[in-house]
Amino acid sequence: MPVPFSQASDSYDAIIIGSGLGGLTTANRLAYCGHKVLLLEYHHQLGGLAAWFKRHGHIFDVSLHGFPHGMVKTCKKYWNREIMNSIVQLRKIVFDNPQFSLETTFDRQDFTSILENQFRIPRQTIEAFFSTVSSMNFYDDQTMTTRELFEQFFPGRTDVHRLLMEPITYANGSTLDDPAITYGIVFSNFMSRGVFTFEGGTDRLIGMMAAELEKNGVTICTRSKVERIIVENGRVRGVEANGRVIAAKAVISNSGITNTINNLTDRCAFSEAFLEKAAAIRVNNSSCQVYIGIRKGDRVPDIGDLLFTSTAPEFDSRELLDLHTRSKTFSLYYPKTRPGHDRYTIVASMNSRFEDWKKMDDDRYAGEKQQLIERTLGDLTRYLPDIRTKIDWVEAATPRTFNHYTLHTGGTSFGTKFEGLDISRTIFKEIGGLFHVGSVGIIMSGWLGAINYGVIVANDADGYLRSLRG
Repeated sequence: MPVPFSQASDSYDAIIIGSGLGGLTTANRLAYCGHKVLLLEYHHQLGGLAAWFKRHGHIFDVSLHGFPHGMVKTCKKYWNREIMNSIVQLRKIVFDNPQFSLETTFDRQDFTSILENQFRIPRQTIEAFFSTVSSMNFYDDQTMTTRELFEQFFPGRTDVHRLLMEPITYANGSTLDDPAITYGIVFSNFMSRGVFTFEGGTDRLIGMMAAELEKNGVTICTRSKVERIIVENGRVRGVEANGRVIAAKAVISNSGITNTINNLTDRCAFSEAFLEKAAAIRVNNSSCQVYIGIRKGDRVPDIGDLLFTSTAPEFDSRELLDLHTRSKTFSLYYPKTRPGHDRYTIVASMNSRFEDWKKMDDDRYAGEKQQLIERTLGDLTRYLPDIRTKIDWVEAATPRTFNHYTLHTGGTSFGTKFEGLDISRTIFKEIGGLFHVGSVGIIMSGWLGAINYGVIVANDADGYLRSLRG
């Protein structure tokens, strides 16, 4: 369990700022390697955007939670077998839009069959496409866009583009005009075995992770806001949090990369060349959610685990971001998703822009949130006609909500665009002992990307700390 901030020691080997999945993993790995680690979290609970909240007897997971099969191996290797064994497959992924309606297990074999039999794409073209995306890596040419990739293999087939792109856009905020590798790497990960989630919900996962952190000796403090990272003579010396200075040889920020550079660290500590590159980082978009609780005793028929639905005639990245988008994903939580919890909940998720919500006054903001709820319930009634009679709780969240609880720049759910990755990976070359972990470059986003990036950064920080010992 977290301890009061007043009980934290005066110095540590490493301090982790923020407890998103990247921060949690970095803390766990460094403690496992024998370092004295302090984890500071601004919110009252751990998890960052891997979050949940309780209302009226319901437990709502924030956002959509679907990740590739690679999460199984990653959790086994870097967390524990109990966490690994709680990962289960979502077998019923549904698409419904004006261009097509279908159900899939979202793996390569099923997608190949759908593309060949329903969309009439030659098997040779399908295999060539899968071969191309599966061979993509971080170091590939970034000039080809996802739009160009699709046109190369499926020219003019906007229906195919929609099938291939829509889930990835909801997963990491990418668009057709982002580098193709930011699509291909994520898509090919999902295509290996399908989409998985965590049985028991986010609260169970984070609880199990917190227990592992404590077993490995990590000191955890919530309600602890870091005001600044202390740098002297080109090296990290610690942090100031809740008005108190705590010394550390290394600081790993799980705050956004732009927040880390512009708000937490004295900009004078960076070179002009680094700041110039950092200024080019584009913050990615965010999300809106509508949380729907079903009255105790009422049931919802199985209409799918994930439902990608839209009334827009074609896939359009701009339409998905529109304040009044006609596209959304429903994530349905049946009792099987939370064994021992007999309630049904539904989370609707829409991509959105912080700027659209930021400029509203309070009255308009409340009104737009209510309209968002009404549009969502209207769309849901197409699949569950009597749903309004079964609801006993509904509320909405916007990018402003995420900004409030996570302090993310622009309330982003997806971190930064691709150029953020290089800045994140090289910040320790500017300031000795300062590292960053978080959603950068679209690839390093989502649950699996965040955990894997946490491992990478932990290795960097471990090497740095060992070098100090001579």
